[in-house]
Amino acid sequence: MLEHQKHDTLFIDGAWVVPHGRGTIEVIHATTEASMGTIPAGNAVDAQAAVAAARRAQAGWASLPVQTRAAYLDKIALGLKARSEELAMLIASEVGMPIKLARAIQVAGPIAQWESYARILREYAFEERIGNSLVLKEPVGVVAAITPWNYPLNQITPKVAAAMAAGCTVVLKPSEVAPLNAFVLAEVIERAGVPAGVFNLVTGFGPVVGEALVQHAEVDMISFTGSTQAGKRISELAAQSVKRVALELGGKSAAVILEDADLAAAVKGTLNSCLLNSGQTCSAHTRMLVPESRYQEACAIAAQLVARFVPGDPLLETTRLGPLISAQQRERVRSYIKKALEEGAELIAGGPETPPEMPKGFFVQPTVLGNVETTHTAAREEIFGPVLSIIRYRDEEDAIRIANDSMYGLSGGVWSANEAHAIAVARRIRTGQVDINGGAYNAAAPFGGVKQSGHGRENGVYGFAEFLELKSLQLPKNAS
Repeated sequence: MLEHQKHDTLFIDGAWVVPHGRGTIEVIHATTEASMGTIPAGNAVDAQAAVAAARRAQAGWASLPVQTRAAYLDKIALGLKARSEELAMLIASEVGMPIKLARAIQVAGPIAQWESYARILREYAFEERIGNSLVLKEPVGVVAAITPWNYPLNQITPKVAAAMAAGCTVVLKPSEVAPLNAFVLAEVIERAGVPAGVFNLVTGFGPVVGEALVQHAEVDMISFTGSTQAGKRISELAAQSVKRVALELGGKSAAVILEDADLAAAVKGTLNSCLLNSGQTCSAHTRMLVPESRYQEACAIAAQLVARFVPGDPLLETTRLGPLISAQQRERVRSYIKKALEEGAELIAGGPETPPEMPKGFFVQPTVLGNVETTHTAAREEIFGPVLSIIRYRDEEDAIRIANDSMYGLSGGVWSANEAHAIAVARRIRTGQVDINGGAYNAAAPFGGVKQSGHGRENGVYGFAEFLELKSLQLPKNAS
């Protein structure tokens, strides 16, 4: 059992300092609904102090030899690895992801990414010759990383690790809903001996700390993951100083199951994607598109499979579906289910009622909705809960049209017995990534969206390049 976590300082300029903001924020356990910790509610003065520290440190950090910077990243990876079980317990309690998945996804994934960015840094070509030009790739400068609660350390890492590897300094504002893991990261970075000011942690509310960072003249780039609404606000504020902005926002991803697909495998794969992290995944496949001729069969398979996702305590090794993050999120998801039924959807499984197995905690029944029309709210808005909408289509052209009929474009899937055919359909779906027949997530491939799912990419060398500026030196044509 985790002890109550009390944090009353922020990590700024290499030291734990008393914040100027005097408020505190309670962190609530997703399963027990009790307080599991407190953090400081920093304010704009704290944000400014962190930016000033990052600015002072930036030139020195960028000028360090590549091997030195990479060695720091390796030390951070080792430090996180030493505290991996503690992190898994924290995140399973904060967010509600079952502990087995939390270990593999929420903790092991970020550790591997710190290691990966150390390798990328060692191998990256920061200069290249193009004709009579020498093209330099230089760090963008001071980065403000604003991160969400659903995959907290997993979303912090591709921003902070990539930015630090690129030679940038960072101010991190994690979500105030699941922030405790960020304090572990700060402690690990401190112990690794990273120079003062390279990494700074300021906790607080978005409208206070987040907006202060976005508007600060000394912040060169904002990297944000969160809601589309918040992303629009950040874009508006950042435009005043023409900052670079990378946004990874919402999604309403469609899994297109073609006529010749293995239906049982396709429904299982789609349902697994939809219910991962209790549906609190921006890239979740929440719209399942099936041919009219196979609709009843698809519904029957989905009902059978979803029964295996029994809500339970995420700290138990056998649990497959945990709670949502908060009471507010629980009520939001339940209201979406109720609205779907009011609009004419068919309830295949689940519903808005409290799961009988878990009367306490922020639990929602895993829910499958049938007869969902493309005009229904459940087909258009991001629910961010364990809710799958089954939508019929007439033919392949209709399926592609429906898949693209969304303001979002983050992810998706195509299922077919013919892989080449599936790839041909995937090419026509306007989205940042498409899983072919359940293809596994690849942390080295670019991740990000189009349309109102955002812009910019994370992961691998593509995420690393987001934090670099290009400079061309035009040399005399006779220069060697």
